This record gives sequence, C-alpha cells and structure tokens, in this order.
Amino acid sequence: MSIELDATTYVHAKATTAHSYILPKVFDVLGDHFDGSVENDVFDLGCGTGGAAAALAKAGYDVVGVDPSSDGIGKANIRYPGLALSVGSAYDDLSREYGSFNAVISLEVVEHVYDPKTFTSTMFDLVKPGGIAVMSTPYHGYLKNLALAVTGKMDDHFMPLKDHGHIKFWSKNTLRTLLVETGFDNVRFEYVGRIPAFAKSMIAVADKPL
Repeated sequence: MSIELDATTYVHAKATTAHSYILPKVFDVLGDHFDGSVENDVFDLGCGTGGAAAALAKAGYDVVGVDPSSDGIGKANIRYPGLALSVGSAYDDLSREYGSFNAVISLEVVEHVYDPKTFTSTMFDLVKPGGIAVMSTPYHGYLKNLALAVTGKMDDHFMPLKDHGHIKFWSKNTLRTLLVETGFDNVRFEYVGRIPAFAKSMIAVADKPL
C-alpha cells in the first residue's frame, strides 16, 4: 500500500499554535549556534505552510524549506512569495538538490514520519560538518503519560482517528538513540510548553561531527 505524501491539507498559512512556544527556544538555539555569523543558512525540513520559515527569514536567516504537501506549499507560496519553499520530502535526495546547511530544523514533523531512520539520514546529509540539527516533537515521558491516562485524555492526545496524524511517539531516550545511530553526537534537549515533566514538546539539538 502506498502513502500519498502530498495529501495533507491545511486551513491557512499562519504559524501554528505550537510555534508560539517552540519558536522562541529555536531562536535561542540558532542564535547561540550562529553567534552573529553572516553564514546563517537554515533548511526547514517539513516546513508545512511556511510559518516558521517566514519567522526565521524575518529575523534575518537565509531559509530554504520543503514539505511533501502540495497544498501546504501552495498556501506558503501565496502568503510568502519571497521564500524558497518547495514540494519535497525526506525520502528525496535533498542534499543533492539543495546542498548542505549550517543548521537544519524540523518542527513537529518526526512524529508523522513512517520511516524515521531515512528521515534523520536525510537530515544528516543536509547538515554541514560542524552544523546542527534542531528537531521538535511532542514530549512523552512517564509522568506525562500517567497524567494523560489518569485524566482520560489518552485518546485526545494520541489522535488515532486523524488522517496523517501522529504515528510515532518519541521519548527523550528513543529520539536520542535515533539521532546518535544516524551519526549525530552531543544530543541535548530543551522542553517547552509547561514544566519539563509535563512539557508539550521537546526540542533535540544535535551536532554533526567535523
């Protein structure tokens, strides 16, 4: 059975609600990494309708992005015509087409991915040696999962009836393992939205060795 990667549709091209608590930390991470460098190139893997890419471009970053949803990219191109956002996925040879970047971000995407090892391998190829990967995903830890179970919120959280919804549920340990096995090192985590034990999302930051 084949999966239609371009089938996801979007209501609008605005930044998502999750961006309100994820992007400030992403800006902190990128700011620390680039530290005023003029080579502030960022690739957005799974850019959706371009909300995060537009925010980064407005802040002065040189942004390129792809998303498998033709609907999402269509809306992004209308709302942000000056941005280099195109249809593409982690199952394509993106580094051959776009080259490599000092930072690659992927925000709230990996939980939707059917083949996460290919996804992070593509991300690894897109990152220049000495560059960083920044990946956010909904946080799953023991206390949060326990709270969801006790309050009867598991069905709402895991959303099994939503087409193209979350199909992988990452913990700190499993996401670290995925990134390290891909070749990244020095993986560290930030937690956003609520206190860490009940965080809405976690952000993994990983280095590509020189």
